[in-house]
Amino acid sequence: MSDAPVIRTAIGGFPDYELVDSGRRCKLERFGPVLVIRGEPKAWWEPVLPPAEWDRAQAIHDEDHGWDLRPGCPREWRMRYGNLTFLAKISDTSKHLGIFPEQAPHWRAIQQAAAPGARLLNLFGYTGAATLVAADAGWQATHVDASKPAIAWGRQNQTLSGMAEKPIRWLVEDAMKYVRREIKRGSRYDGILLDPPAFGRGPDGNVWKVERQLPELLDLSRRVMTERPRLLLLTTYNIEASALMLRNLLADLMQPFGGHIEVGELALAHSAAPGRLLPLSIYARWTPHPPPS
Repeated sequence: MSDAPVIRTAIGGFPDYELVDSGRRCKLERFGPVLVIRGEPKAWWEPVLPPAEWDRAQAIHDEDHGWDLRPGCPREWRMRYGNLTFLAKISDTSKHLGIFPEQAPHWRAIQQAAAPGARLLNLFGYTGAATLVAADAGWQATHVDASKPAIAWGRQNQTLSGMAEKPIRWLVEDAMKYVRREIKRGSRYDGILLDPPAFGRGPDGNVWKVERQLPELLDLSRRVMTERPRLLLLTTYNIEASALMLRNLLADLMQPFGGHIEVGELALAHSAAPGRLLPLSIYARWTPHPPPS
């Protein structure tokens, strides 16, 4: 891990999703058959498409007033990713639809790192897309999130994907407390996914602030890993940090294992302007060996 770091742009998305256009702090997206407009603070530029194309959106989210749905717009619908089915859902409490398409490069890394019987821990797992990708690839997955509705949504995605028999554990837990208990129990994992929020509360009301608690959580994660881990993946949104900061954290953490660290941004390409990318998060990914090119 002494090589000079290279900042990469990992471009996400999959056939059932399309970033059509973005600009003026908004983005126009297609989730399956539904065109959606949502706020996007990173889209500082001007849109490529004319207003008439944006006016075709069936659902528009406003930070102050929530969702405005056009007549006939569904509240929920199904989307496909490979063998999996995810439920996209418009709720009254969030602008998110349950799927983060920019995460698709992570899903491919999870598939590449899979091995029969390997155990994966997904912390802050939300509605379970990465967990289902892992289980489909052969991992024995444990999914942890503090939100009961998110866990219920993940279970629903599992059922829709025809994966009821897959060995997935769904747990409504505080991530830090769960990992501490796993260390005491002697449980070990071959892979760990970390997608912590900038701010949140656990099931018992504990406050989470990523800039204060992420180093401790990473240390706990290292202690719950096997002696020959296969994957450690860290993604962060909406914090004042750089990919190089995440690399330095993982370099310290995984130094005893050697291996390879890739850092960069998750981004989406625009169908209206393929050369333009919308950056959405930063990540750091550790693997025992460099990923295939």
